[in-house]
Amino acid sequence: MDNQFRGKNILVTGGTGSIGSNIVAKLLRHQPEVIRILSNDENAMFELQQELGFAHNIRYLVGDIRDKDRLLRATKDVDIVFHAAALKHVPLCEYNPFEAVKTNIIGTQNLIEASIENNIEKFIGISTDKAASPTSVMGSTKLLMERLILSAFFHKGNKRTKFCSVRFGNVLGSRGSVIPLFIKQVSKGLPLTLTDPEMTRFFMTIDQAVELIFKASYLMKGQEIFILKMPAIKIQDLASAVIEIIKDKNHLSHEISVKIIGKRAGEKQHEGLMTAAEAEKALERSDMFIIKPNLEPNIFYNFNSKSYPDSRPVEIKDHTSQNQPTISKDEIKYMLLSIPELDFIIKNSANFNSDDSNT
Repeated sequence: MDNQFRGKNILVTGGTGSIGSNIVAKLLRHQPEVIRILSNDENAMFELQQELGFAHNIRYLVGDIRDKDRLLRATKDVDIVFHAAALKHVPLCEYNPFEAVKTNIIGTQNLIEASIENNIEKFIGISTDKAASPTSVMGSTKLLMERLILSAFFHKGNKRTKFCSVRFGNVLGSRGSVIPLFIKQVSKGLPLTLTDPEMTRFFMTIDQAVELIFKASYLMKGQEIFILKMPAIKIQDLASAVIEIIKDKNHLSHEISVKIIGKRAGEKQHEGLMTAAEAEKALERSDMFIIKPNLEPNIFYNFNSKSYPDSRPVEIKDHTSQNQPTISKDEIKYMLLSIPELDFIIKNSANFNSDDSNT
């Protein structure tokens, strides 16, 4: 990683979010020449500035990926782009579809074109499991975002830029995720709001998410989708694990009630990481799946198990949280307790607004 990032000029869009800010923090360890953080959230930018300090190799750029002119300037002389900016909340995108299209699709196209124009070296886009067989506006815009990134090969001409995507599951402890909400509800003694006890999801930690991004940026040859192998969790077990952890840490003796509120607009009962069609020609390693370009003939490179260290043809044919064994409540608690931000979230649970809805 030191060799990959040392001396490089790097742009992180959405750099003030949970994933983006962790990308920035971990990049700083590898001595890049400069990290440009692009965000349209002025307050989050200020808070990140206080957290990271005024390091000589950080630039704080207020801007929006919907503004192509801003991106043309932001990507000037950049080597690597990590594209984390997005509208990601499923219900909000469902009720504001045009805004989701402007950010997740048009914004991505703007960034692709700016990156090609400035001849960057690598472009890593961050997607979601909701892009696999999408049923929501958010998932659909992320699927098209993936397609734009993977098809950018045909748009770049003789420029050096390589493109790939990483596909996440739910990220434990990230801003806007269900974990902070559960913690705040339990800490306040309010009913924990649960969509559906039998709902299942794939989960990963923020550290695992960033590690996947960095591995993808190292392994990429262009036009792939990288997917972390991650455990499936039943939402009811996740809620029970949160309740037990918070009751223990806050020394609570009273019972915490659970309120079933039903699925929200656009939500699936179970999520998929990879469709059957994608799995047909995909590769896997012990830590990830690698989906090859789905365009034939394959003019990119010889995509086979020799292209990536320790890889082999994928064994499973339809990877969903429904057909994967779910981990136990104790294993979930171990994952939660490994989150560095957990104690901070618990300590700040007093700021909870009881009108917040389940995310």
